[in-house]
Amino acid sequence: MLKEKANNIRKNILKIAHSSKGPHVGTALSCVDILSVLYFDTLNIPSFEDENRDIFILSKGHGAMALYATLYEKNYLSKEDFFSYYQNGGALPAHLDKNTNKAIEVSSGSLGHGLPQALGFAYSKKLKNLDSKVYVLMGDGETEEGSIWEAAMLAPKMGLDNLTVFIDRNNLQGYGRPSELVSFEPIDEKFRSFNWDVYRVDGHNVDEIQTAINIKSDKTKMIICDTTKGKGVSFMEDEMKWHYFIVTNEFLSEGTKELENSL
Repeated sequence: MLKEKANNIRKNILKIAHSSKGPHVGTALSCVDILSVLYFDTLNIPSFEDENRDIFILSKGHGAMALYATLYEKNYLSKEDFFSYYQNGGALPAHLDKNTNKAIEVSSGSLGHGLPQALGFAYSKKLKNLDSKVYVLMGDGETEEGSIWEAAMLAPKMGLDNLTVFIDRNNLQGYGRPSELVSFEPIDEKFRSFNWDVYRVDGHNVDEIQTAINIKSDKTKMIICDTTKGKGVSFMEDEMKWHYFIVTNEFLSEGTKELENSL
């Protein structure tokens, strides 16, 4: 079921990328499997008014199409709102705005903010004796931001065993490969040195993602997901240009056909 959900999400990302003529398609496609596991297997959200709901934060806000398509697949977004993405007078902007829909917990897009925000949510739940959890998805280029490392040092001090962080490790950002721009590897060892529980998985293998999420821990948890930018559409995979390229009629047709055949 999760593979089918992920496939539907990817096809819908292509559709709104095409209709909006907007960028960041590769960024959105790389994290779909992580979002599929979270929204269709993990997150406990009785309602968005429930204080004890789980919280999800997409820190890499330029990957908004991935979250929008996931929320649409989950029926948290109407068809009208979803297909108004990045249109004049539309409901959904190119970067996340929490005022557009109750399913969007924070506004994001300025990289490095999601993890510090997640600490606040998680600590608030601790203070209120709530048993719900907080999940945040970051991009790997984000780990070049100083705010990430301040939060990394602080989280264990705060005892945030209710916080799980994912890194979408696709090794491509706007101007090259993070490992070549501002190298942060070995990132798993760095987070362990701050007393985090760290796991590294294939970010396109839903079973590995599920297993890592379900491991019980009394520490803040980091799940590094090794992914491919543009995953699912062969001519987009691991190509930096798809941080910017526009989905034309031809690209939409070819990409959708390939996704349909992959099932």
